[in-house]
Amino acid sequence: MKKTIALTHPRLKPARLVDSIKHDIKKYLNRERRKTLPAGMDYWTFDCRFGASEEVAEKIHTSEINTHIDAAVAQELPGFYVEILARACNHQPRSSAAGDEAEKG
Repeated sequence: MKKTIALTHPRLKPARLVDSIKHDIKKYLNRERRKTLPAGMDYWTFDCRFGASEEVAEKIHTSEINTHIDAAVAQELPGFYVEILARACNHQPRSSAAGDEAEKG
């Protein structure tokens, strides 16, 4: 999903528009997570970028999307750019040092 989203609408109040945008992003993430994983992969991860425009978009974590949307509304931006790309990954095996510390604790 690569999208420039406007924060103004002639009929919708800003709060309802923001709720709708957040819902659409959540729906997209859930739809991508339901897709069948390629052979040998464990889970879906997402590469996300967010900014006032595509040129100034910065890398963010998936859990920070709503916070950045709220910040864009607080700054009264006319719109923002969001990019969410799904990528299949494997879990990394735990190191033995981390396992030893867990047993001691």
